[in-house]
Amino acid sequence: MKQKTLESGMLYDGSQINPMWAFQALGIKGSSIVTWIGPMNIHSDELIDYEDVGLEIKSDEMVHFIIEHFDIQPADMRLCYHRQRILVMIVKDLLEELGIKTLRKGDDIYLDGGKLSVSIATCSISSMKIHFAMNLTSQGTPDDVKTTGLTECKAHLTHEDVTKLAKNISERYVMEISDIEQDISKTRVF
Repeated sequence: MKQKTLESGMLYDGSQINPMWAFQALGIKGSSIVTWIGPMNIHSDELIDYEDVGLEIKSDEMVHFIIEHFDIQPADMRLCYHRQRILVMIVKDLLEELGIKTLRKGDDIYLDGGKLSVSIATCSISSMKIHFAMNLTSQGTPDDVKTTGLTECKAHLTHEDVTKLAKNISERYVMEISDIEQDISKTRVF
């Protein structure tokens, strides 16, 4: 699984959840995890979650993860959601290692009662996709949702620290998926 960290500043507008985005936009062929720091403003026609229709989903600054898996054909929505939860639990673990105590509810992470993250999982004919992002600030987030940001709870976090955190999350995710594959290959079946 390939990993790539992009330069800061790219807007997440929802189009990055489309199948083959990493290949078409970045030339990354195969399963991948791509991270970057940037704003988010999802266009209504790019919404994937039917519960979000009519809602504003935006933030001035987030750390984003786009994951795409091609290893199961046809793509499996249930497996994709399981992998999304693995990612969220890895994020929660690494935040706690930094002294940031969070609460996980499903695929969302909360900090001091404020929503820290957004996430969606979906499938195409050929791949499974996950978008996960954490607010660095609550600025620019919707007024009707209590949110919080990483830099608001841990003021000394720099962009470099967040980029390092994103890399650690990516590496642990890739390792977890690889470990599962190794366990499958060594297990006797009946």
